[in-house]
Amino acid sequence: MHNITTLSTTLDISTTTTVMTTGTFILCTIISLVLGAVIAFSFSIKQKKSKSFIMTLALLPAIVQVVIMLVNGNLGTGVAVMGAFSLVRFRSIPGNARDICGIFLSMAVGLATGTNHLVLAAIFTGVVCLISIIYTLSPFGERKVTDKELTITIPESLDYTEVFDDIFDVYTQKCELVSVKTTNMGSLFKLKYEITLKEGANEKQLIDELRCRNGNLEIMCTRKPTAAEEL
Repeated sequence: MHNITTLSTTLDISTTTTVMTTGTFILCTIISLVLGAVIAFSFSIKQKKSKSFIMTLALLPAIVQVVIMLVNGNLGTGVAVMGAFSLVRFRSIPGNARDICGIFLSMAVGLATGTNHLVLAAIFTGVVCLISIIYTLSPFGERKVTDKELTITIPESLDYTEVFDDIFDVYTQKCELVSVKTTNMGSLFKLKYEITLKEGANEKQLIDELRCRNGNLEIMCTRKPTAAEEL
């Protein structure tokens, strides 16, 4: 009888303050999975995320919770281990600021459920996810796109050095010629500019005036690519 009691005690997962029974463990795991699903949903709204990353956000709270329980409440060891795990993704694929926020939110929820602070974990998840959704759906922090890449095709007989300067002075705040390329057996030049449009400038009118100047050859104006994973 004494051996059975001893075995039952050793199977309990304990923390520094409480004893985790099997029922408590199951409850914490279920809540971790539910909160992880909430986090994954909130961070996928209007975002192009891979399915693997969404699954990671959903499962990470439960994984962190189990690690914290297994280290017997030693938060320092648990944080060190899960911190190393969570950074594996960013060693192979660069992560943006929103990805990092989601990873650390999932870890924080896992830490809370792993120490049996279930109400705190639920409140924290609800507040942060709600604010995240509000910021995502609102124009907060968005910048008006005025930076463009402009590619203009001109005949070889046209001197490209200053041919469009007067037009750019009217419609752009900044204009820089970044590359020149010959095409069509050297009979045409392709000029690539990086421009910043003035406030209220009409892009169509700019292109129409450029067409008149380059003999109605090909013109392409695109949004300047930005680093999608930058912080």
